[in-house]
Amino acid sequence: MGSLGVAIGVSWGMSNASMEIRLRHAEMHIHKPAEPATATVVKNEACTAGKKAAGFVRHIELDLSGTGLAGKCIPGQSLGILAPGVDGNGRPHKPRLYSLASPTRGEDGHGAVHALTVKRLIDENPADNSLFLGVASNYLCGLGVGSKVQVSGPSGKRFVLPVDAGAHDFVFIATGTGIAPFRGMLMDLFAGGYKGEITLIMGSPYATDLLYHGQLAQLAQEHANFHYRTAISREANAPHGKMYVQDRLAAEWPVLESQFASGRALVYICGIAGMELGVFQQLARALGPGVLEQYLELDPEAAGNIDGWTRAMIHRQVRPTRRVFLEVYA
Repeated sequence: MGSLGVAIGVSWGMSNASMEIRLRHAEMHIHKPAEPATATVVKNEACTAGKKAAGFVRHIELDLSGTGLAGKCIPGQSLGILAPGVDGNGRPHKPRLYSLASPTRGEDGHGAVHALTVKRLIDENPADNSLFLGVASNYLCGLGVGSKVQVSGPSGKRFVLPVDAGAHDFVFIATGTGIAPFRGMLMDLFAGGYKGEITLIMGSPYATDLLYHGQLAQLAQEHANFHYRTAISREANAPHGKMYVQDRLAAEWPVLESQFASGRALVYICGIAGMELGVFQQLARALGPGVLEQYLELDPEAAGNIDGWTRAMIHRQVRPTRRVFLEVYA
């Protein structure tokens, strides 16, 4: 899940057994909010590509040693952060979910230290023009090394890699902090000697907002089967002009088409709610009969008016199958 507070995980699949993908086992709710684990901050650093990024995003590593979470977390899951204090009603703050950005082995190689990718939520209240600060995100981003944090989880079992990863090619599509789970997944795949094809499309408003850019570019240099592509939406002088993730998907289609046609491709989408609409529209335009049905089920009305789709139609008239994994957050 993302790191802007309350996250919305969405998944839908066809009932056809042939579409089922066997996923890695994911343990959940080892530490519930009522009995959280205590983690220790061991690193807190910026993870944007430039110092002049539009937002403040931190890579925060938590040592989970001695808790039930150590060795139990896998990429695609999230941890709940319990910020201290109470809300406006005098109740303790509810957990905010943040995607794990680490591989199964963790940052330490033993599964005890896991990272979160956290963007400070700073906004303006339209009612009175006062400044609004996200409770958990600003709490986390302000912590120093050695600080203690109350943690619950892990949560999530549907946005994880399949057991037989080698039988598939992967198309990862991310915006903003939605890159977090893919960082961990990539590290798991390469550590396991994965030989298939991976395309990662990373979208951001400006090049300075790209997260983990140096590390991802290095992985692309080291692994010929990993194709790292960016989509910069607000820079006219970007290498390929202004584009969103669906535009980059279209540009990469000559390479990706055979992977979809072969039935090997799985699509994972993570980022701000709404990004999935353009991606689904591009898939509907590009995939031919007999292939499209493996990824999207369309009602007749939707099939006849792709340009007219709205987000409200997703999961109703436009239904992703089990070959599409969706995690979006508000």
